[in-house]
Amino acid sequence: MMMAAAVGTGPIAGAFYAAFQFPNTFRRLFAEGAFNAAFVPLFAREIEAGGMEGARKFSEEVFGVLFGILLLLTIAMELAMPLVIRNLIAPGFADDPEKLSTTTALAMIMFPYLICMSLGAMMAGMLNSLRRYFAAAIAPVFLNVILVTVLAIVWYRGMEGRVVGEMLAWGVLAAGVVQLAIVTVAARRAGVKIGFRRPRLTPSVKRLLWLALFFFN
Repeated sequence: MMMAAAVGTGPIAGAFYAAFQFPNTFRRLFAEGAFNAAFVPLFAREIEAGGMEGARKFSEEVFGVLFGILLLLTIAMELAMPLVIRNLIAPGFADDPEKLSTTTALAMIMFPYLICMSLGAMMAGMLNSLRRYFAAAIAPVFLNVILVTVLAIVWYRGMEGRVVGEMLAWGVLAAGVVQLAIVTVAARRAGVKIGFRRPRLTPSVKRLLWLALFFFN
């Protein structure tokens, strides 16, 4: 209801929903989908085979590769965003240059949310494997909390137009950062302190990628 009151059902709402849909199309692969479904059982197996040190090493290898893939994907999508929005995500907006421009701008702000969402899902999978459920369960709530806060500010200040969509888009990205921070801190407290490793296709990572491909199909 607050969303409808703040942005209505007009061009700004349409642009925001279309732009927000774009990073979410990758969730099936990178976040709660195939990649995470493959990672969790392998992480649990590493704990059984090599203890927490083996699991930490495996997690660092996966984190490096996943972050590298997501970073390259994000850069490519940011550069190609106008073409992607016009031809794939919202071809119906082509006759409305202002709406198309707004959708493109919002998508460029929100697409990096995919990085936070995917790495956060990996951390949440680790926590669930360690039977630490609270942080993984509470983190997603912050998307709603932050968006409601943004909407309250918009309503209080009487804002309207494109600036409302931009504030919501930045709110989505901020929520992603907060969610990732919550599960990262929780993972460190659970004993899994992940450092950054240069992306390498180790045997364990290759096994993970093949398993993820199986789940995706």
